[in-house]
Amino acid sequence: MPNLDVAPRPLTVAGLFAGIGGVELGLQAAGMQTKLLCEWWEPAQAVLKHRFPNVALHDDIQTLQALPDVDVVTAGFPCTDLSQAGRTAGIHGKASGMVKHLLELLEDASPRWVVIENVRNMLALDRGTAMEYLVSEFERLGYTWAYRLVDSRFTGVPQRRHRVILVASRTEDPRSVLFADEAQERPESDYREDAFGFYWTEGNTGLGWAQDALPTLKGGSGLGIPSSPALWVCNAEPGRAIVTPRIEDAEELQGFPRGWTQAALEVARPGVRWKLVGNAVTVGVSTWLGNRLQNPGHVDETGQLILPKGMKWPTAAWGNSGERWSVPASLWPEKHPYRNLLDVVDASNAAPLSLRATTGFHTRLLKSRLRYREEFSQALKEHSEYMAGSISAA
Repeated sequence: MPNLDVAPRPLTVAGLFAGIGGVELGLQAAGMQTKLLCEWWEPAQAVLKHRFPNVALHDDIQTLQALPDVDVVTAGFPCTDLSQAGRTAGIHGKASGMVKHLLELLEDASPRWVVIENVRNMLALDRGTAMEYLVSEFERLGYTWAYRLVDSRFTGVPQRRHRVILVASRTEDPRSVLFADEAQERPESDYREDAFGFYWTEGNTGLGWAQDALPTLKGGSGLGIPSSPALWVCNAEPGRAIVTPRIEDAEELQGFPRGWTQAALEVARPGVRWKLVGNAVTVGVSTWLGNRLQNPGHVDETGQLILPKGMKWPTAAWGNSGERWSVPASLWPEKHPYRNLLDVVDASNAAPLSLRATTGFHTRLLKSRLRYREEFSQALKEHSEYMAGSISAA
């Protein structure tokens, strides 16, 4: 008889396009062991060396000859050619096209699982060409695949961040990882109305408006700069109503310990930390994945429908051998206790949005056709007046 007291062997991981280790930190929290990290960008390398000192670090996937013998291969390949904040050149752009090197490595490797994370736009850009290419390549390599769009808020962080998680395997059913959990989104009444997040770099065609949360932390913005979103703190004293979070707040909003990217300052200017955090995977998302990779669950097939080729990609689907099915899965596989925005961001110590940034955003907003709260516009006006007065007084 098997010894039931013996714990199962922890799954081993190779993390490609590792960034600052958001995937690996979450998988580690789920009991998994990382054997290899691959990351080319020097500031991210500095963080990985500091946070994963005992893990082998390779600096370029293009020169990686082979994958180690591991159970799980993860890849958050560059999204700049797919993201709406980037150039949207597509899956074959110079950055996002790096996924081809992953596929070449998988030709001669036999991991139990492959996990890919990327932006929501991968489902829509150029009529879904990126996703079509990716799943077709996995099918060519003999994989069954599944993907699910998730919102990082399910992990309890007050950041509305939608990301595509794709899991593929030659030997296992990826549906048992992605579709075994279903919690449904929180009702709006669960969110407080004392703070709202928005993108101060936008204002022409969008706001990124988020109640009791910040919109997606991004590596870049519509103005082409790495920057934080801002938040409107309702009923705050003058000068404290329109503020920006600190980088440590951003790290916590992504599920990292505060100060996680401090080591990047050894090789880069402070602003680079925003790009590192904005490009990362929310740690709680990868913890959920890790738990399910080690303990796959039961899948309810109710509501799954054949997805004809050429149809718009849904928010969740799976397939193999040229056949695809849509899955009625929400963006919330689990529902962890929620941390309200002002419990993460200390608005009393946050930096006020500058006069130039506030007036620029407010001007764009007033000229736009966007819908917004009149109280918000008034708060922006009063903040601009306060900041202008502060400058004059100085």
